[in-house]
Amino acid sequence: MDQIKLDKDMQQCKITVLFGKELCQRITKVIRGSSTFHVTTTIVFCLSLSFFVMTLGICINNGARKFLSSDESYFLMPPLQPSSCSCCLCNNSSSAASLQPSPFKSSSGSRGLEDWIIGPEELWHEMSDEELMWRASMVPRISKYPNNRTRKVAFMFLSRGSLPLGPLWEMFFKGYAGLYSVYLHTSPEFTKEPQESSVFYKRKIPSKPVKWGQATMMDAERRLLANALLDFSNERFVLLSETCIPLFNFTTIYNYLINSNHSFVGSFDDPRPMGRGRYNKRMWPMISLSDWRKGNQWFEVHRKLAVEIVSDVTYYPIFEDHCKPPCYMDEHYLATLVTKTHPDIDSNRSITWVDWSKGGSHPTRFGRKDVSEEFLNRVRHGFNCTYNGSMTRVCFLFARKFQPNTLEPLLKLAPTLLGSNP
Repeated sequence: MDQIKLDKDMQQCKITVLFGKELCQRITKVIRGSSTFHVTTTIVFCLSLSFFVMTLGICINNGARKFLSSDESYFLMPPLQPSSCSCCLCNNSSSAASLQPSPFKSSSGSRGLEDWIIGPEELWHEMSDEELMWRASMVPRISKYPNNRTRKVAFMFLSRGSLPLGPLWEMFFKGYAGLYSVYLHTSPEFTKEPQESSVFYKRKIPSKPVKWGQATMMDAERRLLANALLDFSNERFVLLSETCIPLFNFTTIYNYLINSNHSFVGSFDDPRPMGRGRYNKRMWPMISLSDWRKGNQWFEVHRKLAVEIVSDVTYYPIFEDHCKPPCYMDEHYLATLVTKTHPDIDSNRSITWVDWSKGGSHPTRFGRKDVSEEFLNRVRHGFNCTYNGSMTRVCFLFARKFQPNTLEPLLKLAPTLLGSNP
């Protein structure tokens, strides 16, 4: 109705303009015929013309106001086109709002809650480490999940390149899709992808160079944790290397981790020069010598502790500034952080077995001739520890360092290693 009324007003304005034009023509003719009567008539016509000009102005002004205030004026505008702006800040708020993902499922293809919980299918992204840590630190204030969430274990591999023992891990994961997630942090120069059918296909995260003994090692571990935290269904997070092997089948390891009341971060007070001797007094007062701990690099943590690790902006910068070789962040940061902030949720032991009996800065490497069923069973059942308040002989779920030439004998032992539960 407003549009019809607007059209009528505009038509009246058009008639007024035509009438004014006719007046101007008549005035011109009157002036050319110079007589007293004509002069009087001209004055009258000029006054009339002024009146019509004023009327015309009022008509146009009212019509314009109605047009601008009409709700239907939106539909007279051309439809919005998808914004081609590639920058981060755009002035088109309507286009920006249309790009925001919806948390509800719909027939139009909107994202649903499941998409937010499961996390991105494509692991590659353009976030900086700072942006990634901020994103990963987001935690729902409501602890109860709104759906039947299947808890998963995130297996995070820190590797230089390919995984020589990959076929063994393929056997380990086979048949358990939906209960685990895989993440790979490799050298940026390594771009080779396994076959599409592999559990490691397209599982690399944006990585940066890592140097042994440097802070970049701990940076990589936090980067793995942060990427894995983007999937809300990941409940437990275990750090592994290309030399690690599983000591039990998938169901045993999955149940052990999912049902545990604690995380597994080794932490102890080492009075030797390679322990307390690495403490830097510049860390005081935030970190004192009594807080200082040492531990195994290869950790396993619950989601709550994983969030705390990637969210830490208090202690991490102190370690970056004051823990440099012969102080190694990967041996001291987590052990100290967990003991200082969350000792109640840590078992104070690692579930990855390594052999330090020969001393030195690196653990023993195992080759083809070292692999036997007897050797592996010693590692699997040769220790005592506490699990959820009870004693158990299953203390280690993984072991390292196994060289590439151990793959063949390990595959032969796989039916025993990855077969029935212990």
